[in-house]
Amino acid sequence: MGYMVKFWGVRGSIACPSTDHMIYGGNTSCVEIAVDGHSFILDAGTGIRTLGRELLKSGASSATLMLTHTHWDHINGFPFFAPAFVPDFALRIMAGHLSGKPGGIRAVLANQMENPTFPVPLSAMRGALSFDDFVAGDTLTFPNGVVVKTAALRHPNGATGYRIEAAGVSVCYVTDTEHQPGEPDRNVLTLIEGADVVIYDSTYTDAEFPAKVGWGHSTWQEGVRLAKTAGVKKLVLFHHDPDHDDTFMAEVEREATILLPGTIAARDGMELVMA
Repeated sequence: MGYMVKFWGVRGSIACPSTDHMIYGGNTSCVEIAVDGHSFILDAGTGIRTLGRELLKSGASSATLMLTHTHWDHINGFPFFAPAFVPDFALRIMAGHLSGKPGGIRAVLANQMENPTFPVPLSAMRGALSFDDFVAGDTLTFPNGVVVKTAALRHPNGATGYRIEAAGVSVCYVTDTEHQPGEPDRNVLTLIEGADVVIYDSTYTDAEFPAKVGWGHSTWQEGVRLAKTAGVKKLVLFHHDPDHDDTFMAEVEREATILLPGTIAARDGMELVMA
């Protein structure tokens, strides 16, 4: 069974295409986990546009999109996901923070594509789209033995963390979560326990964090602390702040590898082959 992780967008808050962000990238959140040829897409930030083009080139006929939440930087690439406009392309769209809300995930995606904010409505997407709202904390099962465990995260309006298990490999995607200093998040620790890879919200540094309390994000140092406590094999820093240019990110990565060897900062286009 093949298991590959590819980063199509690693930036948080807003895309930042500039010469100061060439190494680590400027697209917003989108990570692909390909298991046995099927793509599980985590978030639909601007990075999903390029992923969509690649899926069409490869002849893929289906994918599963799992959203952490629906703040703009995680969904504003969705209207540009070309496979969704292709008849018979099967796209299952899932979210864990809107259960019980009128219309669920479908309504949110449709609303962002309505006039006057966007000229092309959701109904123009001719693919075979399905919409599933679950409750963060549920365990989801898929074909080929893929199991996805979920957990509620601390973020304004709610968010969901994911752990994708297949072929004895576990990759966790934990972004847009705010920690409480000195109190490790038990939901996160349970989700990431012993994981092979954890992709973690490293928007801020510990020094920056006090001025950002309530904004719903964490720090790379908290990611290191959680990874050590949970016995994580590899930590990937993710959701980089737009103000953190390549020079800043290189220093973050250097400091992180001192505290936890093997830690890496995610880059647009980076791939991890797991099995």
